[in-house]
Amino acid sequence: MSFSDNIKNNEKLKAFALHLLRPKNQHRPRLWVRWFWNSWKHKKGKGSVIRRRTRIDVMPFNEFTIGRDSLIEDFATINNQVGPVIIGDRSLIGISCVLIGPVRVGDDVMLAQHVVMSGLNHQFEDISIPINQQKCTTAEIVIEDAAWIGANVVITSGTRIGKHSVVAAGSVVTKDVPPYSVVAGNPARILKQYDPESKEWKRVKGNKNRLDEIQIEK
Repeated sequence: MSFSDNIKNNEKLKAFALHLLRPKNQHRPRLWVRWFWNSWKHKKGKGSVIRRRTRIDVMPFNEFTIGRDSLIEDFATINNQVGPVIIGDRSLIGISCVLIGPVRVGDDVMLAQHVVMSGLNHQFEDISIPINQQKCTTAEIVIEDAAWIGANVVITSGTRIGKHSVVAAGSVVTKDVPPYSVVAGNPARILKQYDPESKEWKRVKGNKNRLDEIQIEK
C-alpha cells in the first residue's frame, strides 16, 4: 500500500493532512499550497489566462488542468477537492461560474455567466445526522467539445452535454444531452436537433424531447 493510500485509509492521518493543506472549516488551500505546491503540480497550457479575482480552490491530490488559450474569468470558483477539474483548449469559463469536480470540459466550450456545475452530492437519508456530516457521492460531469452553456445554467452530477450542443439560459440539466441538440427548461428538454441530411436545426415536438427517454453512447 502506498503512502498516500495509508493516509486516505486512516481517518486521523487524513484529518492531519487536510489540516496542513487548508484551515479548519475552509475550502481554500493554505498560502504555501497555492504558491508552491499547486504551481508545480497543476498544468496550465500556453496562452491560457486565469483572472486575478478567481477562486482557485484546488488541492494537489486531485488534478486541475487548463488547456491552451483557455480563459477563466473573474469571480469564478474552481474546486477539485472531491474530484479533478479538467478544462480543454480554447474554452471559456465565464464570470462567476462554479466548477466543483469531478468535471471535464472539452475544447472550444463556452460557459456564460453564473453557470454552476457540481459533480458532488451530499447524502441526506439518515435524519439522525446533519446533512453536512453525512458522506458525499461524486459522479463526473462531462461537457463535450464546442458546447455552449448559457447564463445561470445548473448542471447536476453525472451529466454529459453532447458535442456542439446548446443549453439555454436558466436551464437545469439533470439528464444527458445528445450531441447537436438545443435544450431548455427546468428540467431541460430538447427543443431542436441538427439533421445531417437536410443540414438544418429542426424542432423536436411531443414526447420525443424528453431527455430521460434517450440513450446516449458514452
